[in-house]
Amino acid sequence: MLRNPFDRHDLVRQDVKQVICSVCDTEQPVAKLCSNCGVNMGEYFCEICKFFDDDTEKGQFHCHDCGICSRVGGRENFFHCKKCGSCYSIALRDNHSCVENSMRHHCPICYEYLFDSLKDTTVMKCGHTMHCECYHEMIKRDKYCCPICSKSVIDMSRIWKRIDEEIEATVMPEDYRYKKVWILCNDCNDTTEVYFHIIGQKCSHCKSYNTRTIAPPVLPQ
Repeated sequence: MLRNPFDRHDLVRQDVKQVICSVCDTEQPVAKLCSNCGVNMGEYFCEICKFFDDDTEKGQFHCHDCGICSRVGGRENFFHCKKCGSCYSIALRDNHSCVENSMRHHCPICYEYLFDSLKDTTVMKCGHTMHCECYHEMIKRDKYCCPICSKSVIDMSRIWKRIDEEIEATVMPEDYRYKKVWILCNDCNDTTEVYFHIIGQKCSHCKSYNTRTIAPPVLPQ
């Protein structure tokens, strides 16, 4: 709201010591109620973050482990995962892959910092996180792999079965029919030697086609 761009700055809420009541114009230490006129400065007030908000329907709460007050949805619906370093829905308790500080990085699609983002986030099967809207946009564009680790983010078994049928119906030319290549599976991280096919190479371990060809392993002399 400052007219002069040079006067604009980021406010470190935790460092705020004094506030001014907008009703009686009294400067005073940070508190929920005005010490002079008694007006309620915010239906929700966090003494740690120095955060005021009148919209309590969001169910905002302060997480001591996260150290911030921008969590919404009701404290009873969330738990803090120590390893991931963030609050997750209780539906994910003992039901997600932990990645250390998984929320303390940028969304791999839009590159907005996730930890203090106000947008909904989702935890993929691999444990990495991104904005929900970015995730759905990625799926809509037929991208089914995590942009960070390349693991499949949805159940691909039906697609793998369809690829099986396509490979069975597509005979390779004689020159390539018995050619073998080494592959790395992005889903299980296993390396195997398989027959080359133009459509795709199937992991012998987990039966995934989410693979890539690699150089043959160097055997010790």
